[in-house]
Amino acid sequence: MTIQETEEAIVGEFSVFTDWMDKYEYIIELGKSVPPIAESARNEGNLIKGCQSRVWLDCSYSEGKLYFSADSDAIITKGIISLLIRVYNGQSPKDIVESDLSFIQKIGLQENLSPTRANGLVSMIKQIRAYALAYMNK
Repeated sequence: MTIQETEEAIVGEFSVFTDWMDKYEYIIELGKSVPPIAESARNEGNLIKGCQSRVWLDCSYSEGKLYFSADSDAIITKGIISLLIRVYNGQSPKDIVESDLSFIQKIGLQENLSPTRANGLVSMIKQIRAYALAYMNK
């Protein structure tokens, strides 16, 4: 699936919820379904700066695509990073850099997060894009 197709699927999933409390519960469930990150990846180098919670993001590159794994000590944050991983996993660095993440606005995620979680979301996106930029010319 392309980034846009994955984003559209997420928007569709969130459209069934009318209340933000239900959307939060769904995000929490998504976080619970994230496979655990390798213990060796839970290190200072993979810790995302700018998040109130501790969020680890690991990236690998194979055959022109980036693959991510992540973990967090906060379940809602783990759900948020799981959405980003779902959109970006298996995508090319170029596609990641050029994406606009319109699904975040369409589902109302950023404006329904506390300011510290919204800042954390921005930090997560910046880190994913930094990985993409680093692998852009490989």
